[in-house]
Amino acid sequence: MAAHRPRNSMLPGGVPKLGRAAVYRRRALYKRKKNAKPSKVEAKPEFKTKKVHGEKNGGSRQVPVQKSPRFYPTEDVKRPLTNRRKVKPTKLRSSIKPGTVLILLAGAHRGKRVIFLKQLPSGLLLVTGPYKINGVPLRRVDQAYVIATSTVVEIPAIANDKLTDAMFKRKAKPTKNEREMFIENTSEEPKISAERIALQKEVDAVVVPAVKKVEMLPSYLRSKFTLTKGQFPHQLKF
Repeated sequence: MAAHRPRNSMLPGGVPKLGRAAVYRRRALYKRKKNAKPSKVEAKPEFKTKKVHGEKNGGSRQVPVQKSPRFYPTEDVKRPLTNRRKVKPTKLRSSIKPGTVLILLAGAHRGKRVIFLKQLPSGLLLVTGPYKINGVPLRRVDQAYVIATSTVVEIPAIANDKLTDAMFKRKAKPTKNEREMFIENTSEEPKISAERIALQKEVDAVVVPAVKKVEMLPSYLRSKFTLTKGQFPHQLKF
């Protein structure tokens, strides 16, 4: 007995030889009858009976259940579509855990190495240099813009409720009137709050001693990640 030969074979690279339409035609799926049972939908009554007082008014009257509006908009107003999608928490990559050394790929500090502290409720990663070693303060980073390395630092748990997304909110800039638009801007640039500086010092006091326990790690965090000629990122082991 000859071995079964599949209708669709795989080309080099894992690409199927036949597309979905070709397989549908070869299997003659168009000949099969679709016995889909119609869903039973109970028709809601359009009218309801309402009692009418008075001898000569008939006693009752048929009134529509959904009353039509008295006024109609002069122009067609687009209604937003219903969105039934639920917001799911962002899944953390398996290669990232507290204490992992990450390489930033975007932003003002791209190319620098930082230490991952925890994942915030927004799904972003809370990282720090620490600031005392390589000048990277507490920052939020999307995990799509980092490379996780195999280096992990044992960091004690930082019990601070202030390390949240609310810490990174910026104050809204005051709006200008037409007269104020032509006046020279004399307002001072926004400065880092004393509370943020105190938080940075508190985090550095925990992270820096843990970094200094590992030999050559401070100099490793100070160095920038760069690619030289002949180096390819997909062939490197981080």
